[in-house]
Formats: sequence, C-alpha cells, structure tokens
Amino acid sequence: MSTLTSVSGFPRIGQNRELKKIIEGYWKGANDLAAVKATAAELRAKHWKLQQAAGIDLIPSNDFSYYDQMLDTAILLNVIPQRYARLSFDNQEDTLFAMARGYQGDKGDVTALPMKKWFTTNYHYLVPEVESAAEIKLNSTKPFDEFNEAKALGIDTKPVFIGPYTFLKLARTPEATELELDKGLVNAVAAVYVEVLAKFNELGAAWVQLDEPYLVLDKEPGDVELFKSLYTKILPARDGKIKVLLNTYFGHIADVYETVNLLAFDGIGLDLNEGKDENLAAVEKFGVAESTTIFAGVVNGRNIWRNDYAVSLGLVDALKKVTDNVAVSTASSLLHVPFSTEGEDGLADDVRKHFAFAVEKLGELHDLAVLADASEEDKKASGALAANQALFDGTRVAADKNVAERLAALTDSDFVRQPARAERQKAQREALNLPLLPTTTIGSFPQTKEVRAERARLRKGEITKTEYDEYMKAQIDACIKHQEQIGLDVLVHGEFERNDMVEYFGQNLNGFLFTKNAWVQSYGTRCVKPPIVWGDVSRANPITVEWSAYAQSRTSHVMKGMLTGPVTILNWSWPREDITHEQQTQQLALAIRDEVLDLEAAGIKVIQIDEAALREKLMNSVAGVVVEYKGISVADDTKLRAELRAAGVEYAVVKNTMLRLAIKDSDLAGMTDALTGSTALAISKEDPIAAARILNKFAEGSKKGFALKAGYMEGQVMDVDAVSAIAIKNPAEINDIFSSPFLLNSFC
Repeated sequence: MSTLTSVSGFPRIGQNRELKKIIEGYWKGANDLAAVKATAAELRAKHWKLQQAAGIDLIPSNDFSYYDQMLDTAILLNVIPQRYARLSFDNQEDTLFAMARGYQGDKGDVTALPMKKWFTTNYHYLVPEVESAAEIKLNSTKPFDEFNEAKALGIDTKPVFIGPYTFLKLARTPEATELELDKGLVNAVAAVYVEVLAKFNELGAAWVQLDEPYLVLDKEPGDVELFKSLYTKILPARDGKIKVLLNTYFGHIADVYETVNLLAFDGIGLDLNEGKDENLAAVEKFGVAESTTIFAGVVNGRNIWRNDYAVSLGLVDALKKVTDNVAVSTASSLLHVPFSTEGEDGLADDVRKHFAFAVEKLGELHDLAVLADASEEDKKASGALAANQALFDGTRVAADKNVAERLAALTDSDFVRQPARAERQKAQREALNLPLLPTTTIGSFPQTKEVRAERARLRKGEITKTEYDEYMKAQIDACIKHQEQIGLDVLVHGEFERNDMVEYFGQNLNGFLFTKNAWVQSYGTRCVKPPIVWGDVSRANPITVEWSAYAQSRTSHVMKGMLTGPVTILNWSWPREDITHEQQTQQLALAIRDEVLDLEAAGIKVIQIDEAALREKLMNSVAGVVVEYKGISVADDTKLRAELRAAGVEYAVVKNTMLRLAIKDSDLAGMTDALTGSTALAISKEDPIAAARILNKFAEGSKKGFALKAGYMEGQVMDVDAVSAIAIKNPAEINDIFSSPFLLNSFC
C-alpha cells in the first residue's frame, strides 16, 4: 500500500486576500452576505482542487472559517453568550462577526470576545466564553455542508475540528477564569462530538481529524483524566466505519503518548519539527497500536523554507522501524504560511527556489510519499531528491565577514550597560530636566488614508522624493504642535514615514528580502506580510536619524527616537533556519545599537525601543525567575550574566510597569505583586531550572539585597520558596532591555 498524504489545514484567506476583501466590503455595506458566501465557496473549491491535483489523499474540509476556527467551534457547540444571542440576527454569520469584532447598531451594543495568541504562532484566536447557563448542543451544519460541497465536486475530504480537550482547556468563564470542568459540561461537549461522528458516518466520510494541540503542554492534575473521559465517550461513535485522526502539533506528547496509544485512535498526528526527538522516543518506547497509523508531521506548517527531503525521509524510516502504518503529513495547518510563491517575480529564480509556501508544500508532501515508498536504488536515481538536496549544499548565501567579526569580538562586558544605573539616572535628570512624572505617548500617530496614499504615489513615481519628504515634514510639524498644545513633556514625531514597525526597519537593513503577496492571516481579516531574513544582518545606512533630527529641530521639547527592538524584528519576520535565533538576534541587536549611537550623536536624548514581542517571549519560555536587582557590582553583574548566557538563559533589567503589562490577563499574572522595587527577569526556553539554579546560588552569596522574588515554570507561577526548591534539582542572548533614557516598550 502506498504511503498516505495528509494536509492538516489550508490557508483560507485566498491567494489575493479575496476573503478579506469581500468580508470587509460586507462590513462596510459595499456588498451583501450572498456575495461573501459565493466568494467563500469559490475559494474552498479552488483550494480543494489544488490539493487534489497535488495528489493529496486526505484533503481537509471545515478548516475554512470566516474568522477563526475556535469561534466556529464555540458556535458549533452553542457556546454563544446571551449578549450576542439577544441580538437575534437572522443568520449565524452576523452572530459570528458580532462575537469576533463587536456590534454597535439598532439591535444593541456589545464588545467582542477577547483574543489571544494561538499557542506559539503569530495567529490569534477568539477565546470562547462558557456561561453557567450555556446549553451545549450541536448548533451548526457548517461541517456537514462543506463536506457535501466538496463531495459534489467529486472530492472526498477529511473534516477537521478543534478537539474537545483543547476547546475546554482554552475556553473561559465570563469572568475570564478557567472553566470548572464538571461531569455535566464534559459529557455535554463529548455528546456533540459523538453526534458529529455519527452524522459523518451517515455521510460516508472515511476520516475525521480532531486537533488537540493543547496536549503538547504540560499536564495539570486531572488533565489526562479529562482527555480520557472525553475520548472514551467519543471513540465508540466510530461504529466500525469512520476513522478518527488525533492530530497534535507545536510540540511533543511524550508525557501522554502511552495513554493516547492505548485509546486506539485510527491515526495519531505527531509534530516531527517541534518535539521531534521526544515524539520519536515515545513511539519507540511504547510502540504503536496495530490498528493505528502514525501521521508523520514532517512538512513544516510554520516556515517558508524548502523541506530537506533527506531529513524527512530519515524520520519516516525511524517510524517504520516500529510500525508499517506511517503516513506523511504537514506538521500543523498551512494556515500559518503564505499561499504560493507564484507571482513573486521580485525574487530571483535562484532565490525563490529555496521557498515553499502552502501550495509548494503540497508538492513536497507528494514527493516525500513517493520517495518513502521507493527502493534505495530508486531514491538514488530520483531527480526530485537530487534537486532538493542541491538546495542544502551550504552555498545558499555567503557569510558576511564584517558581521562575523563583530559578533566574534563581543565580550561579556558588551552585555552590561555602563556606567551603573544610579549614575546614569543622576546624569539623565540633570541633562533632561523633566518633571518627576513626565508625560509622553508610545509613539505612532494614525496612518491616515491620506498618508498611505502619499506613500503609494511615491512608490508609483507620481511624486518626487522631495515632494514626499515635504508632505511628511508637514505631518510631523502638525503632530509636534498638537503635543505641545496639550502639554506633553517628551514628544514623538508620529512615525508617518513608516509603513510597518518591522518592515520599515527590514527595508533598511542588509540581509532581508521582501515579497509582493506573501500574506499570512493574523486574525480575522487582518493579514501581515513578514519580511524574510535571508542572510547576515547589518545596518546599510542610518534608518531613523534624519526624521528624528528634523523633529527635534522643530521643538524645544525633548524628542524621542523611536526604534523597533531586535527580538520583535526577528519574531515578526521569517527567520533563517541555517543559523540559530540567538545569532540572528545578536546581529539585529548590533544593527539597532548602531542606530542608537547615531541618534545620540544627532542630539536625541531619549530613545524608545519597542519590543512588542516580549510578551510572546515570556509565554513561549519554559521557565523564568524574577529577582530584586540591587546591591550588585559591575564585576559581579558581568560574571552573573556570562554564567546565565552560557546556560541559555536570557537576563534583563526590566521596568515593573512593562512587565505587568506583558503578563496581564495571562497565566503569569500571579507574579504581579512581586513586581516592586528594582527588577530583573531571567527567561529560559529549554532548561526549566537553569535560571533558578544560577540566580538562587548568586542570591545566597549576596549581602547587599540581591534576592529572588518569584518565578514560573510551564505557565505556573511560583513563590520564592518554590523557586529555591527547584534550584537545587538543573540559545542564549542577553539584553539590558531597559534603562532610561532608553525606553523599552512592550505593548500587548
């Protein structure tokens, strides 16, 4: 039997953002709901046919959404808060839009459901709100309608759902607290999924995919029991007909794989990009049930780079040593990558060949399935394999000697601000002469349609650069005048000249590439087009100095320089995969440092560095420790930072207000009370106890006030005693991310 190919999900926004445009047109009253539905049907048909033509065996349906799959699941389960139900719309789509973006009109006034990051991606989901009086029941025909829609086109699909375990773990009460998962609620949710399986049995579906990404997270007491309770009720509904694929991604399920395996799912999807080693070890240790197929998630659903066939085939071979039942799959939904490289004619052929967007990843899946079934002799003769391996011969990009030399020259002292903070603060007070509580704004003023139009005119050659600059200067002048009139102390220039807080900097840095149409859904109809880190990064020319200097020349007030930080630039770009994130972050940090020094030389006395991705970094770390940062000498600080860096721990002095914002409404909010006095934060992505071990040892030897304050591990807040307790059990970068007049801004 030939190796099955499976796609976990496909981008729904359209190659040219057709869905975005038609939905936003509907919101504006430019078209009706019928037009939205017609466009949606056209897109679904196109996407199914693309996958069929690529030879994909298990093509997803119900992965389509007008806004968000978690929201669709809430409506499917009738989890619709009364404030939305009372609007009494004639159709579910308008109810969905009200829940997603709020509603203010004749029917009432409601705000939207809260939004959160979808695990470690840059996608966002709507947080379902389960009221105590909620009547859980099957409330939508959408999954069945779309299955039949594909079937009418001659395409048998695999319906995809957010699984019940993930839904219940992510849903919240109206007070934004975790659900109390009583037996009645669990049974009601399970009953809906039973009904769904029974219906698809009637419709003749061969497979149903239930996505359970929450399984990759550490388990709290009762989690495994909850999972088993749900699926022991759901799985019998297969009735010997339909097959159920339990799909996991964004990490490994080694801690629960044995349980999952014993439940005898027909398929288990394992992410073999993130959590590869742990997943493989679990399969080797516990085996695979006779009736179960392992869906090897070898094609990365979160990057844009070509798959290394040799690596993927090695992973498939490792699984085949345990079981003959192996399929090849995307590691997660392709929702998180652009649609296609087709039309990206701004990228040279020898550059574009290194990228695989959603459509290209379909071809990769097909190639891998063919190669997985091929003999060793046929593999050696394969043109597809040879062409693929040529992409990984190390010649893609030449290293920048100057960047390498700068990185090699860094010493521990380069990661410590000098002079000491107290000395800097004294000098700053004297130089700036600001009130005790100075007022300012974050920085960006609205990018009006007029501003965007002027930028478009420059791009099209309709106006000269001089004319464009004069227009922007007029906007800056008006911005400054407004701030002076309302009495702000530290002013901003408004950033009218910037198209995007990341793209603007990337366009002025060596090592970045840009696409024409590589849009990715962030939430709802909101799409982003991240730049690509292609090579070594350095600053080509000063980026913001001219505009900041002009703004300062127009006022006697202090004018802030405004920069995007290296962590955010990297997190909101497509990073390289041939070097570490640490190396890329340090390259970016050096480029931003060059800009800081030039701003200083131009007379800019306050510089704000925006690190909007700091919250993401916190949420994506396995552990962290908060300390009272005082009474430490420069020499000891340098030594401490070096030890932390060697252990892969990021360490920074932070503003309490900034950190409170970053953890607000998260699982880490319990640390808020500890955020007083002087604070430093240590974060670890891999070793959960490295930070605690090193900082606890240092605190024990300190006699001048350096002390542990709190910590967290896998999302669980710990007090001082708990941090000390784990300390005795065992890609680094260090950024002194705040010390006035440098302002590090984290907005959430």
